[in-house]
Amino acid sequence: MKILIDMKLTPIWVVTFQDNGYEAVHWTSIGKPTASDREIMEYALQNEFVVFTHDLDFGDILAATGANGPSVIQIRTDDTTPDAIGSILLKALSQFEARLENGALITLTPAKMRARILPLRR
Repeated sequence: MKILIDMKLTPIWVVTFQDNGYEAVHWTSIGKPTASDREIMEYALQNEFVVFTHDLDFGDILAATGANGPSVIQIRTDDTTPDAIGSILLKALSQFEARLENGALITLTPAKMRARILPLRR
């Protein structure tokens, strides 16, 4: 599984993912910092990445378009560092791997995980 880390999250996540066997890249290393969320989503879809973000707009785009991909993992917490939520994120990647490969929106908080299969229904 390949993870594309949104520019609003720290690039430190790249190491966390790589140390746990995932290919990961931070958006700022491959794209323009001024890129729109739609541009990031299109890149992820074309290059088979799962988008990892703190921005709820990615889920909104999936809902508005009825798209089947790319998969998105969105975190909903104030502390978005690997130290704070790395363990729950890695658990979610393991638990929902098949869903992410087929198209899903995963929402994580420090206390719970939720998976929705794509396309999202309004």
